[in-house]
Amino acid sequence: MSDCGTRAVSVIGFIGSVFSPWYRWSGRRHPQNHVCINVATYGPGGRFTMTDRGVSALRQTNARFEVGPSMMRWENTQLIIDINEVSGPPLVNRIRGQIRLTPSAITSVEMPLTEDGAHIWRPFAPVSRIEVDIDRPGWQWEGEGYFDANFGSRALEEDFTYWTWGRFPTRQGATCFYDATRLDGSELAAGFRFDRTGQAEATPLPPKTHLRRSLWGVRRETRADQGGRARQVLNMLDAPFYSRSAVETQLNGERTTGVHEALDLRRFRSPLLKPLLAVRVPRRKTWQFD
Repeated sequence: MSDCGTRAVSVIGFIGSVFSPWYRWSGRRHPQNHVCINVATYGPGGRFTMTDRGVSALRQTNARFEVGPSMMRWENTQLIIDINEVSGPPLVNRIRGQIRLTPSAITSVEMPLTEDGAHIWRPFAPVSRIEVDIDRPGWQWEGEGYFDANFGSRALEEDFTYWTWGRFPTRQGATCFYDATRLDGSELAAGFRFDRTGQAEATPLPPKTHLRRSLWGVRRETRADQGGRARQVLNMLDAPFYSRSAVETQLNGERTTGVHEALDLRRFRSPLLKPLLAVRVPRRKTWQFD
């Protein structure tokens, strides 16, 4: 998120594009044949790009993840993301630019989301800075950054019905909350505080507090001090099964604005949703590198 709070960007690299209808229709047998670098910008002139690409578009090394025309690469202590994508309808145009993420430290936290470890959350750099330089007026800025990963050996909807996640900057570093309802009815409720040296500790969970439902009616909740309230301050991504937004809440007496996500996997499970997603997630099976 930008320091001024009016703009934000998210970038997700997928091997096995979990929200792609093409990956679902393929039977999810070959994740390397459904790869993507999803880029979304939020604020004035925001765009959404998510192209499902085939195995010919994937190149990897220990320090580099390349999908077609875009890539993520480590250079010394920075994660550099080079963007060259085409946004989906209704505003179809090309987005080019670069994002530099500088972690204050790399953590050692790794948390299983299910008892058998089929899903794992890995917050690599919860306290970071970003520099954004995208080829549009007003899209050169600096702000709060965050870098994590999720790994899984089963489809999300096979194990979960609903989850929320949030990352909130604090004076000491950042606090993350992960709440989920598994398909068997059991609950996950976890919170971590991270400082700028990469040290992490579990934090007592403040009470849940409800947010207004998203424009698509997705149920949303987050955490706040007893008696505190949370509110959306910037709508980012709104889909029939998913919401991403900037949310202001109160933690340990401190007002803070962070990124919040809510995911309704009962809705995502519906086969009626997949053709709608295909409009926003085009498939490009082949690619040839120069």
